[in-house]
Amino acid sequence: MAFGGNLGDSLFVNAIAASPYLPQQFGYADFVPSQSYYALASTVGCFNGLPQGNVDNSIFDCLVSKDTKTLQNASAYVSSNSRYGTVAFLPVTDGSLIQELPSQQLLTKRVNGRRMLSQNNANEGPFFTPQNIVTEQDFVSFLRNTFPLFTEDDISHVLLYYPSSNESVSTDMPSYATSGNTGATALNVSTFGSGQQQRADNVYAETTFVCPSYWLAEAFTNDGRVAYRYQYSVIGAQHGSELTAYFGPAMPNQGPDFSKAFMVIWGRFITTNDPSIPADIAAGSDGDASAVSSNAFNASTDPLPNQPNAASQWPPYTLAAPYQLNLNQSGGVPFQTNPYPGLNHDLKNITEFSDPGLRNDFTLVNAYTWEGGRGMRCDFWRSVGKIVPE
Repeated sequence: MAFGGNLGDSLFVNAIAASPYLPQQFGYADFVPSQSYYALASTVGCFNGLPQGNVDNSIFDCLVSKDTKTLQNASAYVSSNSRYGTVAFLPVTDGSLIQELPSQQLLTKRVNGRRMLSQNNANEGPFFTPQNIVTEQDFVSFLRNTFPLFTEDDISHVLLYYPSSNESVSTDMPSYATSGNTGATALNVSTFGSGQQQRADNVYAETTFVCPSYWLAEAFTNDGRVAYRYQYSVIGAQHGSELTAYFGPAMPNQGPDFSKAFMVIWGRFITTNDPSIPADIAAGSDGDASAVSSNAFNASTDPLPNQPNAASQWPPYTLAAPYQLNLNQSGGVPFQTNPYPGLNHDLKNITEFSDPGLRNDFTLVNAYTWEGGRGMRCDFWRSVGKIVPE
């Protein structure tokens, strides 16, 4: 996106966007980033609250004169008093390096590079969302806090796109991973929660990580550009949990066959421009390399029927055929674990699965209809870009 997408291939040809982070991105001089700037200046003694004409030296010169540790502590203090799930100092639209809201520039497909491999995890939101949302009123309060420019009509639209019961939800209700294309969806249940809590977790996930990964893929679908998409769905699939699968060392819930396949996917995209991998690697040591991908598509209604070993015949993502690969596993032995060990959070322990018995389960799915119409919800978030500046 840099410089309006006018750099072409001068910096890179292929790009990988793993859970691309797109918080609300205001103009550099807008109210929100300006307040964070003045709060930082005030914390280190560079702003007394008076109009700048009454300040002896410029605020910026004063900040430059401060030592690094003082600025770091002040930044942490200001961010810790920001909205839950975000920080005070975020990317801004400056009109030069970043010329437009990402959601709008990506819509016009003005990007640098030729190929994109974009990805999201199944559960991006829980770590960034307050874990005390029980009633629909709690959910509405979360929306008001997260999207300060929303009117009551805007909130009503979110309730329409993210339907749920308005009843309180017991914290003892079962939580489980959804299949993505049948039965319950991420709108109301996941490994981490259910009901109103999951509703909030999913809103944050889709606005901040998931939809940006969709928009990136869509931006690379013209002028000879090519995009590929996948979702990391290994239970629990929280934000960042996939890193150990392709960088190593793998976590207990990431089988050796899965980790090898994941590494080869990245490697093949980098070296051959195509993330498709050999069928035997996709199947794993205990799999059937000739097996047909499971019930991801209906051949009578979808553009392409199921193919053997989805990961070995990975089609590009297009608007007419919005395929993504769902990277998952089956089998294994259940165990309880802390989803973010060593970090301070309010998340409960979850059930994951480890060897023996883990097997690769890679399927080709429709990204637009996935999880109860995720593509449609991403279209909605793009449509409200003026008040949710992403």
